[in-house]
Amino acid sequence: MSNYHVQPAEKPLALTSQAIKSLRQHPVQGISRRRLLRLSLGGGMALWLTEVAAGSIGFLWPNFSGGFGGVLKIGSFADVKAQNSSLPVDQGFPAYYQPARSYVVLVDPSRQEFVAGEDESGDGTALNVRALYQRCPHLGCKPNPCLRNFWLECPCHGSRYDRLGIKAAGAQYGPAPRSMDRFAISVDSDGVLTVDTSKITLGPLPVAVGQPGIIPPKSPVGCI
Repeated sequence: MSNYHVQPAEKPLALTSQAIKSLRQHPVQGISRRRLLRLSLGGGMALWLTEVAAGSIGFLWPNFSGGFGGVLKIGSFADVKAQNSSLPVDQGFPAYYQPARSYVVLVDPSRQEFVAGEDESGDGTALNVRALYQRCPHLGCKPNPCLRNFWLECPCHGSRYDRLGIKAAGAQYGPAPRSMDRFAISVDSDGVLTVDTSKITLGPLPVAVGQPGIIPPKSPVGCI
């Protein structure tokens, strides 16, 4: 009979005291789970802080560079007229300025000038000029001015506004809940218009066509 005994493979062998002492003196090389967790949390926090900083810089940068989100100089009425010579801006037709993402329009075309002053509300009546945000209050599309009727018409869902951005009330004039929003403006003593695109005033509620407060279209036929 053999003196050898077979030890089952699935039965673990107990570590001797010498082996345990050796393991304590020579720990397993590599990163422990605790250290890995700490590094992961630290890396995630650093990434989040980087994204926050980048977003803040992206938001504030236009104010430093003079882009949208900051103050932009448009010019005098003579400048606006010269830059849009193919459009009847002297008759109150809206002139578009892409850097400001706005339409600039004379409130009273019988006065061919911008009047010095400031208007934080964006109404612009006293300054004889209004700067309308190009974004339709419905879903954000860009309304386009129509030469046929001098109205602004949204190509996405048919919302219609008079040339000063007042929304026409009624289902036939589209679903926008209010008139076009406005930017704060100022005109200096030389008649130069400045638009502050960081200050937006929500447009007023729609007005029924034929009622005071909305300019009737020049033509019953629009562009859309």
